[in-house]
Amino acid sequence: MIEKTLNWTKHLPDAFVGVLAVTNVTNLPSHPALESARSELENHLRIKYFSETRTSLRDDPTWAAYDAFYRPFKKTYHVQLQLESVIFKNKPINSPSALVTCMFMAELKTGLLTAAHDLSSIKPPLSAEIASGVEIYLRLDGSRQLLKEGDLFISDQEGILSSVIYGPDQRTRVGIDTDQVLFTTYGPPGIHPDQIQSELELLESYIRLFAPGAERSLMIVL
Repeated sequence: MIEKTLNWTKHLPDAFVGVLAVTNVTNLPSHPALESARSELENHLRIKYFSETRTSLRDDPTWAAYDAFYRPFKKTYHVQLQLESVIFKNKPINSPSALVTCMFMAELKTGLLTAAHDLSSIKPPLSAEIASGVEIYLRLDGSRQLLKEGDLFISDQEGILSSVIYGPDQRTRVGIDTDQVLFTTYGPPGIHPDQIQSELELLESYIRLFAPGAERSLMIVL
């Protein structure tokens, strides 16, 4: 299903990728069990980070690892920005569907960057690569994006699925009719493979709250 290129392995041997594929899922706008778990997580995060500041959050090794990767691109880790909205502004975890809600919840609980894709739209095998600065794809909002050199991205046989800095693509976006889904998690240097494994397992557990018959077809950390 996926492999890291020799370029990735040579230049970023301590960076990892996790993949979770789940089939037999009925995506929903929302579900009572998932909404309950979402509300519980929001309260947990607000209590956990009650005394934190935007600066002190980066002292945590997980957030610091992503901050170190984003900084050369003059970007702020967007999952941290989402966390700040939840804990400092009391905003809810919003998303267009249950599958995306699961992804957001797993990201905020673990701090790990994840992208979601409609599995039926993907043409395997996948490749995890370091951008050279010439790659272009359509972002989730439909805009054309030129990747910056050094960014990490995952592609299939038709094009780029996501990058760390610019997020998922439009072609394989998850919709309300998605019934099989692929999640990819990026672990830059400083993130341990066990963290990615735990995050994928957590994500799967969230999916089973509204889709108990869901079937895992792949879970792997490279």
